[in-house]
Amino acid sequence: MLSLFFKCILGALAVLIIALLSRSKIYYIAGLVPLFPTFALIAHVIVVQEQGTEALKKIALFGLWSLIPYAMYLLTVYLFATKMTAMASLSLATVVWVITAIILVYIWQLAQ
Repeated sequence: MLSLFFKCILGALAVLIIALLSRSKIYYIAGLVPLFPTFALIAHVIVVQEQGTEALKKIALFGLWSLIPYAMYLLTVYLFATKMTAMASLSLATVVWVITAIILVYIWQLAQ
């Protein structure tokens, strides 16, 4: 139970840092904070404890491939941020991320 609480605290801390940075002159760094591997570290520790180092190696490789949906999300936001409302461009980017992630998982499962 204590480890679950610690994970929640890490997530809340990340959100707090993003909120504080978004109000500062260096607001663009708020886009870097979500890329800190907070949740990846948690996932990697859990996977290595449950599945071992071979699974850790696999999850690291999948993590590299998972940059593709994130890149598609960012590209969509970049392309549509000034062409539609902010909420519309973020919604579209989220849909693009979901579709790209589904395709990635499907291809990954075929390759296994």
